[in-house]
Amino acid sequence: MTDWSRLHHAYGTAEDIPGLLDAVRPDPKDPGWDALWSRLCHQGTVYSASYAALPALTEMARQWSTADRQMPLALAGSIVASTDRPHGDDDPQVAYASQISELAQLTEEALQDPDHADDPSTYVYLLTMLLSFQGVEVWGEELDGLNNEEYEVPCPSCDTENFIVFGEYGFFSTIDGMYMRPSTTAKRVPLRPRDPAALEGIGQKLHSRALTDGHPGIASKLTYVFGDAQCAECDVVFSVEEAIVSRQY
Repeated sequence: MTDWSRLHHAYGTAEDIPGLLDAVRPDPKDPGWDALWSRLCHQGTVYSASYAALPALTEMARQWSTADRQMPLALAGSIVASTDRPHGDDDPQVAYASQISELAQLTEEALQDPDHADDPSTYVYLLTMLLSFQGVEVWGEELDGLNNEEYEVPCPSCDTENFIVFGEYGFFSTIDGMYMRPSTTAKRVPLRPRDPAALEGIGQKLHSRALTDGHPGIASKLTYVFGDAQCAECDVVFSVEEAIVSRQY
């Protein structure tokens, strides 16, 4: 039995967490989710109560249908993806390994739901959660840039922030954050996508999976995320993947 009075969240003692967990419903608009998220994973920070909530979140996901379990999976995924270690020298991911393993399986089930076949945004959202539960560093937090069709990264040479754009507005790097305005005259440098045959590591794995799961559009975007860009300020060519990863450290 968890003694929540001995645990803390972003606003103090965690005694209110059991009531919030019991009351929340699958609807993403349920205000209980905002209350739980702000307490347990406030701006990516986790607390002693955060991992303690994993068993309840796992139980929700287990009981709810694959279409309804996204919110407990998302909150649990964000908790696990955090680099915080609120238990001192202990690794909470070891203590909660069984829950994390089950959460990964429950996410896999949701990914296989045929209702998501025509919804690439939900597919990316779920895949991001799966990477978190699998312990994949960086991409368990950063993959959702695929849905935004944009990453903002510093040039490794001049440190200028570049927007890496791949989607509705084109495929280019620029230093203009308002690149979507029709009137903009900012410099745009075409991106250099990676040949799918040349992809390696996590890029190859994600690209292959997206194709297998019937999301060729996601697979195409990945060739840009794991390709190269040219700085729109100093013209140095750099790896988009390495720039994204370096931003996390």
